[in-house]
Amino acid sequence: MLLRVSHAVRALSVPVALAAALAASPIASAQDPAATPPPAPVVAAGVTVAGVDLSGLSAADATTKLEAARAQIQRDVVVQVGARKHKLSAGQALYSIDVPASVSAALAATAPGAATPVVKFSNDNVRAFVKKLADKEYRAPRDAVMKITPDRIRVTPHLVGRRVEVNPLAASISKALRDPVSSRFFIPKRAAVKAKVTRGTLKKKHWTILTVNRSTFKLRVFKGLKLSKTYPIAVGAAGHDTPSGTYSITNKAVNPTWHVPNSDWAGSLAGTTVPGGAPNNPLKARWLGIVDGVGIHGTSESWSIGSRASHGCLRMHVKDVIDLYPRVPVGTTVLIK
Repeated sequence: MLLRVSHAVRALSVPVALAAALAASPIASAQDPAATPPPAPVVAAGVTVAGVDLSGLSAADATTKLEAARAQIQRDVVVQVGARKHKLSAGQALYSIDVPASVSAALAATAPGAATPVVKFSNDNVRAFVKKLADKEYRAPRDAVMKITPDRIRVTPHLVGRRVEVNPLAASISKALRDPVSSRFFIPKRAAVKAKVTRGTLKKKHWTILTVNRSTFKLRVFKGLKLSKTYPIAVGAAGHDTPSGTYSITNKAVNPTWHVPNSDWAGSLAGTTVPGGAPNNPLKARWLGIVDGVGIHGTSESWSIGSRASHGCLRMHVKDVIDLYPRVPVGTTVLIK
């Protein structure tokens, strides 16, 4: 009896073992490595975005960390010109960082280093900011000013102007906005704006200047804005005053012909012409015409020098007018006071 039971147990054991094996096979299949989902990607070690270290972070964690740093990334641009500071805010520049796209760039990086952030801003707004700044900081040049008096020439020196160059500064700001790690503080170099009139241009234009002081009976020659020579003269008598004002030398002559004015004081010579060098020609040696028949000339009446004696002209000693003549070109400015 016991023998039979033993055979029965053996007979049952085969199907039971088979069933157990079949039941176990799905469990083995679920543990197959090919069916296991891959781990979530993380940022490679040493990878940063906009100066923020995202090493080993998942996309979600990297997004959270980069969002937390947004204020640092979207900081203001400051431009200092002299003692004044001008601010361009992120809002004015329409500046923002695209966090999801920047995180994707970090996840795609395979080596340590800075992944390129994805940012947006308005180049037009940046340029408008720089243009407004440049207009406000423009300093116009000032021309040199010459003041002629009978005794001296004074020159107020020119001043160089300054301007901020729009294109280079706008380009530098745009470059910094694309790289959030870059400095947002700028001190632009201002370009010089030249004055049109300088002491040098005045000197070149007015190399020779004559001044006449009727009260001291002095004629002065200035060369290069500096006093070069002083001569004694006679000026117009009462009723025949030498005219005051600023004029120029209009003509010159050696041993000039005298075209006698048609005036009562000329007597019988009125309206006539007296040849140069003639004894009755009062215009001795040289003539430098100024205005309305008035000019500078030599005189034989040396006693009159230092007084009001002529009919409007400026008399000089003959030797002095000969000395003066080559020093003074036609077109020379003449101030008579």
